[in-house]
Amino acid sequence: MKHILLIGAGKSATVLIDYLQQIVAEKNWLCTIADANKTVIEEKIKPTKHVQALGLDMLDDLARKKAIEKADIVISLLPPNLHFLVAKDCITYKKNLLTASYIDEGIKGLQNAIQENGLLFLGEMGLDPGIDHMSAMELIHKIKNKGGEITSFHSHCGGLIAPESDTNAWHYKISWNPRNIVTAGAAGAIYKSNNQVVQIPYKAIFSSGELIHFPNLPPLAYYPNRDSLSYIPLYKLEEATDFMRTTLRYADFCTGWQKIIDAGLCSDEKMFDTNNDSISHFLRHAFVANDIHINNPILQQQLNELGWNDATTLNKGIISYAAVLQNILEIKLALAPADKDMIVMLHEIAYQLNEEKHTITSSLMVKGDNALHTAMAKTVGLPLGIAAVLILEEKIKLTGLHIPILPEIYVPVLAELKKEGIVFQTVDRGR
Repeated sequence: MKHILLIGAGKSATVLIDYLQQIVAEKNWLCTIADANKTVIEEKIKPTKHVQALGLDMLDDLARKKAIEKADIVISLLPPNLHFLVAKDCITYKKNLLTASYIDEGIKGLQNAIQENGLLFLGEMGLDPGIDHMSAMELIHKIKNKGGEITSFHSHCGGLIAPESDTNAWHYKISWNPRNIVTAGAAGAIYKSNNQVVQIPYKAIFSSGELIHFPNLPPLAYYPNRDSLSYIPLYKLEEATDFMRTTLRYADFCTGWQKIIDAGLCSDEKMFDTNNDSISHFLRHAFVANDIHINNPILQQQLNELGWNDATTLNKGIISYAAVLQNILEIKLALAPADKDMIVMLHEIAYQLNEEKHTITSSLMVKGDNALHTAMAKTVGLPLGIAAVLILEEKIKLTGLHIPILPEIYVPVLAELKKEGIVFQTVDRGR
């Protein structure tokens, strides 16, 4: 009996848990779902002989190792800093590992051990990174296989609120880890434009992008992601004069969030006593101290929605400005139970073929069902679940440390994603 271990049952795990429950019942396999909070798991599963909940403290070495030793494959939806603990145990007990996170230097340092043990560690296997890699590489390989030369590559992705649930001036509600929202863009960004390397510091990230037009939506704004340059050799697009990976938001969000950064509200260094002060004073103090003027009616509305006039104290002790902001966002920008989130992805590729110029646009829109079964959970979780099944059934036979840019991975995974309604609309225009 095949045994899948999923570690982490948070916001992004709901659809994956549903998928795994269905799969293991059909195939007579076993799935163990582990989380520090066992109650969170029990709220999301239907206990059967095929599915079990496990309360697991990841820092309990003995318990963690025992859980991994019993599995055939491990899926980690833990915070990225905890993947390394899981990865080392997977090597010790010779287990394949899947994550949706960027592959960090710690995991890269295990590359030889992964290969020597004949294991497959597949990272960046969620939405962004994940589905973006697979859908982009499918396009890139098709263009190159018919002799085309790619001159420009832009890939955009965003987790937004669906228009029918858009009820605030931010045009945004939280559908994933709120900490990641607070720290978005903190590393700055680097990309390639007009054959030149462009670096954008954190302070300018949210005012650096432009508008794009996505089918059937108002104009969206993008901001560049982290390090686009590192993906140029992986995608084998050294010949492209433009290469950028970005995150999409509604334009008003980017304008407002730039002011949030300017006011220092995303700082992990500055501290604030939430026991003795209000949300209102926290926001007003930060804006006044940094001489940020609020003469824009949309910004005024955005700040009102965050609590500009809210006298409530959070009572979380002395915590960083970033932690205070996160607490505020979790209250003020929460999804209502019936709200629908939305994932949008757009690839824009220019290429030359037979001395003709072409432009490809390939777009994806996925909407969630409600605040629990979100589009974010669907698009992050399903690639992981599908890949786990394909590996256990030996339909993916690779070994080593990989991201999903190889046909051996993306062809079967994208085929299964289409069955789940995750389908791109692609248009190729010649010029």
